[in-house]
Amino acid sequence: MLATLQLRCLKKGFLETRKAHLTFNLGSSEGQARLRLTWRDLCRKNAVRCCDGCWEGGFTASVLSFVYPAIKFMNPPAIPEASTNEVSAGKVDGFKPNSGRIVKFGSRPALLIRVNESEWRAYSGICTHLNCTVQFQESTRQIWCACHNGYYDLNGKVVSGPPPRPLEEYAVRIRGEEIVITRQTG
Repeated sequence: MLATLQLRCLKKGFLETRKAHLTFNLGSSEGQARLRLTWRDLCRKNAVRCCDGCWEGGFTASVLSFVYPAIKFMNPPAIPEASTNEVSAGKVDGFKPNSGRIVKFGSRPALLIRVNESEWRAYSGICTHLNCTVQFQESTRQIWCACHNGYYDLNGKVVSGPPPRPLEEYAVRIRGEEIVITRQTG
């Protein structure tokens, strides 16, 4: 039994129809099919179009092999940071009353304030509005964010400006002459 099959090739917007003969072997229980193509169907034009597609794919793969690593380099994977719960902020002698200093708390800043001779306070050094670094102003005795002029009081609560919530508070302990800041639990 002989049937005609229409093969369609979509390449570069051209629609080409080629006739091929499909021969069915009815003597077999599996119904095997054989595709019989003529030399006319495998003309040079179709071969060139096939190779042209291979070259385009190869060029695209080559470009992507350079672009993909560059993009991965610019966006490194997020590496979880080891949680820091306690840091040494320096010696007691290094702080005068009514002063504040930014100290490193893991990879983030913390603001350490010496309110008077015996009172110490520590807060996250990152503003709750847009993650800018805050600083202590001795003249007003307030914590100030320079990005959008936000103010916090000495308890870390918002006084004015756009910050939506208070600063995270840390515990301050004095061990001998060493100032130790710890993350509060609970």
